[in-house]
Amino acid sequence: MRLDPRAAWVSTMRTARVAARAAGVQLDAKDGDSRRTLWLKSLLAIYDVPALTALDVPWWTFEAAAQVERFLAGRPEARVFEWGSGASSVWLGARAGSVVSTEHDGAWARSLRPLLPANVALSVVPATPAGPGSSVTSAKRGSTGLDFARYVDAIDAHDEPFDVVVIDGRAREHCLPRALRHLAPGGVVVFDNVDRARYRAALEAHGAEVDVTWTRGLTPALPYPTRTALVRRRAEPAP
Repeated sequence: MRLDPRAAWVSTMRTARVAARAAGVQLDAKDGDSRRTLWLKSLLAIYDVPALTALDVPWWTFEAAAQVERFLAGRPEARVFEWGSGASSVWLGARAGSVVSTEHDGAWARSLRPLLPANVALSVVPATPAGPGSSVTSAKRGSTGLDFARYVDAIDAHDEPFDVVVIDGRAREHCLPRALRHLAPGGVVVFDNVDRARYRAALEAHGAEVDVTWTRGLTPALPYPTRTALVRRRAEPAP
């Protein structure tokens, strides 16, 4: 039987976390922790939202998080929408006026709810079986045969624009045009894991209407660098 490398990594890190705790190692965030120190601590917190929450980090590149934090500091009443909930939901709730989070996985949402601050509203919009002509699909392993149309449509229930929209869940290629449509002037879309070719292709398809800041580097809980894109609508040329 072939061993899943990801499962093996998670198991190893969780075992290491238990050993570190037993040895008295401080694994929560401390004032003055550098990015590298937080990253090292986060390696032992992979897929452990309470542990990542204690470190006060979203699961994007550290550089992307720093830029979004500076952006939110200037908009204390900012409205945020995110596809895909997790440590970022808690992190955003501490920095924004309100957060609307949409999740496809009910079990994950149930485990997360007790950690959420009062200004975070989490809803579960599961995928439905794909029928003939279904086009809102996800290339994520395990999502074959599922239609994420209702999940992607969730943002359309909100009339007011959002200052930040986070794309970090399923069917991300389909989420991008909706995110841009609901983005407030001067707002930013956080598009995570743009190492993947299909996500870069989605960004390139909107190249004429957006400006993209690519961040690459240390990412919480991962032993390798990843990329998160920060996307802004390009200003209309003056008449």
